[in-house]
Amino acid sequence: MTVLDYAGKLILAPMVRSGELPTRLMSLRYGADLVWSPEIIDRKLIGCVRRPNERLNCVDFVTRTKEQTSDIAKENRESKETLVLRTHQLERSRLVLQLGTASPALAVEAASLVARDVAGIDLNAGCPKHFSIHAGMGAGLLKTPDTLIAILDALVRDVGSKFGVGISVKIRILDTPEETFALVRRLVKTGIVALTVHCRRVPMRPRERAIRDGYLAGVADICHEAGVVCIANGDVYCGGDLATLRATYGVDSAMIATAAERNMSCFAANSVDKVRDWHDVAREFVAVASAVENHVSNTKYVLTQMIPGKAPERQLIARAKTYEDFSEVIGSEKGILLDKFVIGSISAKRRVEENESESEEQPRKSVKQDAVERSAAAAAVAV
Repeated sequence: MTVLDYAGKLILAPMVRSGELPTRLMSLRYGADLVWSPEIIDRKLIGCVRRPNERLNCVDFVTRTKEQTSDIAKENRESKETLVLRTHQLERSRLVLQLGTASPALAVEAASLVARDVAGIDLNAGCPKHFSIHAGMGAGLLKTPDTLIAILDALVRDVGSKFGVGISVKIRILDTPEETFALVRRLVKTGIVALTVHCRRVPMRPRERAIRDGYLAGVADICHEAGVVCIANGDVYCGGDLATLRATYGVDSAMIATAAERNMSCFAANSVDKVRDWHDVAREFVAVASAVENHVSNTKYVLTQMIPGKAPERQLIARAKTYEDFSEVIGSEKGILLDKFVIGSISAKRRVEENESESEEQPRKSVKQDAVERSAAAAAVAV
């Protein structure tokens, strides 16, 4: 199996709650090349059972828990299933699962469970939320670089090589460029194929402007020296930003988070003012979410992120309880066929045709060679 190519890609970032299956499929429809799952904790995955869902053309990973069903007879308990991850065949070759872990052994065990159903495994070393940091996961790994290195070594050796999937890592910048570069130099020696740098320090929040100057170009250079793809994250708003980031900082790919949460058509837009009207995208989202039987509460959450705060539909969606309610408020596409709806989109076709055209015209360049040529071109423009 060929390892996933991360270069020259527009990517849906990992987002808790917002990055479930319907968001990923919608992002692919509008031209995302790769999609990340929300972070899933190692122990949660390890407790899952893999179950093919032929009716939906999906694979489900579910846990079984005991639920109290009677206040009187406390011994009366029944098993309840919880869906942890649902993957669809349409995303199989472009889905990267983000893993939350602080243990090499648990990381390998969890990743091995899902490796046949995804194209890559990404280690979360950047989440600043308390539930990750307090357990030594996410951005907490930036304070324990030896553990971070050990986890990546184990994943590359025992999962990447065995299953033929790419192993990558997502980090945040450290207090100084020098500290960041020193860490990146260690990370790229582990055998990872891609590194995403979120250009914010750990305490920073999305409303604070990303810090690229002094950091991003240096990280890209270190990655390219090792043949590792460099992905930029932070204040990336539309498909058009990829070309700018490549020319200015020499990165290979770009990851979109908040903008995609608000409107997945950002992947097809060359500028932020070219996204589709939220009504149209929300209607499509409801149809896709219904087709893959996404949980109603999650669909409601994503819709409330998509609908502008002052729009009257927002309050109506917040009170809705069923897919019929959603359709009454904003409408829905009828009778969609997912394979044609997602993969057959104009933007997706355009991106595929462009990539094929480029590959026919000239032989594929290495990450390092491509970066050197783009850096030279950028310097010429500056002069």
